[in-house]
Order: sequence, then structure tokens, then C-alpha cells
Amino acid sequence: AMEKSYVSMFLLLVAISCALAKDVGKKETKETTAKPKLPQTLSRGWGDQLIWTQTYEEALFRSKNSNKPLMIIHHLDECPHSQAFKKVFAEHKEVQKLAEKFILLNLVYETTDKNLSPDGQYVPRILFIDPSLTVRADITGRYSNRLYAYEPSDISLLYSNMQKALKLLKTEL
Repeated sequence: AMEKSYVSMFLLLVAISCALAKDVGKKETKETTAKPKLPQTLSRGWGDQLIWTQTYEEALFRSKNSNKPLMIIHHLDECPHSQAFKKVFAEHKEVQKLAEKFILLNLVYETTDKNLSPDGQYVPRILFIDPSLTVRADITGRYSNRLYAYEPSDISLLYSNMQKALKLLKTEL
């Protein structure tokens, strides 16, 4: 009798855990089919083949030591403007090619460095910093109220600003 109750208890536990496992499985598939979560890389979708730095400090160090300009992209994952601009940036072949000549950093948080928010903390904003660690206030987007803001339609302006940042570097060497 004792053995029978152990067996039925065991079978009950198996049945319960199977039911729970099925439930958990259902929830996971609902979430994953809605939006596949890719492993998070430093590119955060801005160009997976590009080399991105992890921190602002590392980016400054690498810019100074390699004598390459630094391009910092401030954005937020839940910001529709950031997402729209990221898509255009990542798909623009010339921008991606030119980006290889920069030290790259994309930030989803604000730094304590006030130089990186000269006219406010908004996203997306892109700043260029030359290897002397000077923020290039002369390389801006088209908005007078948000100097470093870019929208998807501004991708060609960003491209010419990237070229400008590289040219300024050559003339100042």
C-alpha cells in the first residue's frame, strides 16, 4: 500500500511539473515570437560589423592614441526617434563605411561630462570629438534649438559632417 501511494505521489508530481513546464514554455514562445531578442553587442544595432568602444573613457583614450576622431551617438532604446535614426544609420552603406575611420561609442545613458550635452540632454544626438579631446561645436545638425540632433532624413547631413570631422583632423595635423 505504501509503495502504491509513493508511485501515485510521484506520478502526480510528474504530471504537475509537466503541466507547469508546458505553461512556462507557452509564455516564453509568446514573448520570443513577438520580438526576437538578439544578444546585446556594443553596437546595439548601429552597425554590428563596426568596432565600438564600451565606455566614454575608453573612447577618449583610443581617440587620443590612434589620432582618430571620436563619434558619440546618444540614444535610448525606447525612443522612437532614436530607433528610426538607428535603422537609417545601420542601413546606410556609405555612413557605415566612413564610420570605420572613427572611434565609435553609442551611449544609452548620460555621462557626467557636461561637454557631451552642450545644449541639453536629448536623443538622438551625435557629437564629434577630435583626438585633442575637444568637442567639435562646429559640426552640428540642422536644428538651432538642438544643435546635435539628427533625424532619419538628416542621414546625408550626418555623412557630410563625418567627412568634415575627418577633413578637420587632416588640416589640423
